[in-house]
Amino acid sequence: MSIPVDVADLPAALADFDDGYLLTNTEGRVKVVHARPVLTDGVLRVSAPGRGSLANALANPAVTLLWPSRSPGGPSLLVDGTASIDAEAVLVTPDSGVLHVQR
Repeated sequence: MSIPVDVADLPAALADFDDGYLLTNTEGRVKVVHARPVLTDGVLRVSAPGRGSLANALANPAVTLLWPSRSPGGPSLLVDGTASIDAEAVLVTPDSGVLHVQR
């Protein structure tokens, strides 16, 4: 089951999650790295994700952030967004979010 999360409601939704993952994609290959995104002024900052993730985000700015459930059967949070690069960080402007619950 998927429950849409309005971008304006992300601060409240993120309070229920810890660390997550940044998913980038280029040339048909998905790269997943551990991330501790910080939301500031509507932008999620992922510091030091690694050279491969930075290169992927430059080549294809469509990215996804995933926060897994804290407990079995609980919801996961997925946020699709548009990435830009700032020094050694990926800045993600959220486009949409969804809580996903496995039923």
